[in-house]
Amino acid sequence: MALTYSTMMELGTTAPDFSLPGTDGQLWRRDDAKGTRGTLIVFTCNHCPYAKAVEDRLIAIGRDYQPRGIGIVLINSNDADNYPEDSFDKMKERAAARNYPFPYLFDESQDVARAYHAACTPDPFLFDRHLRLYYRGRIDDNWQDPDKVRRHDLRDALDLLLADKPAPVEQLPSMGCNIKWKE
Repeated sequence: MALTYSTMMELGTTAPDFSLPGTDGQLWRRDDAKGTRGTLIVFTCNHCPYAKAVEDRLIAIGRDYQPRGIGIVLINSNDADNYPEDSFDKMKERAAARNYPFPYLFDESQDVARAYHAACTPDPFLFDRHLRLYYRGRIDDNWQDPDKVRRHDLRDALDLLLADKPAPVEQLPSMGCNIKWKE
């Protein structure tokens, strides 16, 4: 497990398009995932302890913010050949077992992760209604213990976005396992 921080794509960048298979059997494009008020794209995976630790928080965010117009998708870009727990079949199992309220997509080519400059799992990117990057960074200030969280960075950014307010000035990088790139 190599601790990696997100690369902090420039704010205002337009969300790159994608077309990826989902665990629900559908092919998802960026615009299919787009919400009426904003879009949250989170690069994650099945095996990373950081991603597992925040999974319940992401599910809660999905349940809380999708009804308010935020489109949410999770994308796994890890090399499934060398990390079989991140295979598409295992993704289907995890999404079903955890009852994900959002699509879980597989970026087998890793082209989407590269287009977004994703670096770690989890790596959230929040876009406004025009698909311009509004927030990129950590979910909160304690990935290990949800009871010790004092700053809810991603939720705060979502609330500001929904209130049509400027993005948070301080945006701290997300951290987690590095994306497992193919050779």
